[in-house]
Amino acid sequence: MSRPRPLSPKGLATPLARYSPAMQVAAGSNLVFVSGQLGIDADGKTPESAEAQAELCFAAIRAILAEAGMGFPDIVRLNAFVTERAYLADYMRVRDRHVGDPPPASTLMIVQGFSQPHFKVEVECVAAKAEG
Repeated sequence: MSRPRPLSPKGLATPLARYSPAMQVAAGSNLVFVSGQLGIDADGKTPESAEAQAELCFAAIRAILAEAGMGFPDIVRLNAFVTERAYLADYMRVRDRHVGDPPPASTLMIVQGFSQPHFKVEVECVAAKAEG
């Protein structure tokens, strides 16, 4: 099995941020689908800043992927949600610290809110790793 590979066909617009237009995953790869992770620490506390919340989201993702024998390089799809345009840069700064090359296929959306008003960032992902 081969590693997932980025796809960037000629004729597409250059991505507006650091992401791949698509990722190809070989059949038979081990897949992990990570539910949306919020910025909550082990004590159930949520920091005020969007950047600190994003760090907690990625820390949770790291722990989940490690449980499956994977890491950030295995992420092939990343979906992130922030509640204000002002939080985009905070999220992207954190994402760029954790996501390697090639960057995964990604979507970043501004949403009206989450289940509780103090949440500012949520991140979900799909990871793939060749078996064997």
